Amino acid sequence: MTTTTSSVPVHVEDPVNAAILSVSEDRIQGFHEDPLGAIAAGSGVPLATVIERIQAMLRAGVIRRVRQTLLATSLAEGCLVAWRVPEDRLSAAFDYLFQQDPFSGHVVVRSTDGATPGSTYRLWTTLKVPQGFSLEKHAEYLREQIGAEHFRLMPAKRLFVLGVGHVRRRDLPIGSKSDVRAEAISTETVKLSDLDWQVLVALKREFAPEELTPNLWRARADEAGVSLETFLEVARSLHARGVIGRFSTFLEHVKPAADGSRVTRYNALFHWRVPEGREIEAGCEVGRFHIMTHAYWREGGDEFRNVNIMGVAHGLDKNVLLAHKGAIDAHLESVGIPVGYTNVFWGGRSEIKPSEIAPQAYRAFCRERGLDPDTMRAEA
Repeated sequence: MTTTTSSVPVHVEDPVNAAILSVSEDRIQGFHEDPLGAIAAGSGVPLATVIERIQAMLRAGVIRRVRQTLLATSLAEGCLVAWRVPEDRLSAAFDYLFQQDPFSGHVVVRSTDGATPGSTYRLWTTLKVPQGFSLEKHAEYLREQIGAEHFRLMPAKRLFVLGVGHVRRRDLPIGSKSDVRAEAISTETVKLSDLDWQVLVALKREFAPEELTPNLWRARADEAGVSLETFLEVARSLHARGVIGRFSTFLEHVKPAADGSRVTRYNALFHWRVPEGREIEAGCEVGRFHIMTHAYWREGGDEFRNVNIMGVAHGLDKNVLLAHKGAIDAHLESVGIPVGYTNVFWGGRSEIKPSEIAPQAYRAFCRERGLDPDTMRAEA
């Protein structure tokens, strides 16, 4: 079954939907005054049809959310967290972090193909706390709530790939890569004014189907309590300061659709250890490969054999993903970057939500939990 009750096709295999999604997943970079129009122009599909199809896929759950993303690493302190949790507490810990902590984003149970360094760290999350607050203190609070034995914080020192594009990545040739190296993106935070945050909070909120209209930002300007002109001016300024990500339609790629079909089946977290001092060079090479949806310089520490380059790839076939990784491994060797150790952590149960990054939201969270926000601040 590929249609809704209104007979609008919602399956990703539909050629019109595929054309739209190949653009709307991760090709509308930065801030656009008319992002839906940009999707129409990029896909060759009329605007009215683009809106109709995205609305239908969103209502059907094929698209999980539609939103203007932010480069949150520029707005909040963030990291990848590996949690070592007793097996009998793993499910409850997963539920807590997904349902009760608005600052935990991706929540994934991972496993390895055998007992390897770090394989006892089954629960992985992304974590962000607003500027001025402490990742370590928040993680320690979460450790007590979920009964974790230990955690490892792994902030990103550089970003090399940050995208999605599952539809256009499904049929990539093994080893498909760009002719040029990826760019190394800084993770330094950008300070924002009260007006910036006022606009940003409205800008980043997910769109309901009925909100998807040609003049997309007028209602959000009203929500922010500013004129449309001011809203657009601030948004353009945020874009210029490098804190705007992309306008994106996020597919439900973790769970099967109502008809049983899947956009992806396997979620692989690749680890590499490269020589100290060559992390940026190696990350830029890994980031060339089109299969990678994310690539970072992160320090895994002793728990993970001191890996320092990490990346994520998705696919429908495990062996195909391993073949893509093999191509990356061979490429690193061919350009003279030795890999001292490598591993793959496979994703199982998974939930994804945007991490809250607004300072006012963190203060409210603390008050609701009986915490003094001042005690959760980062050390000066």
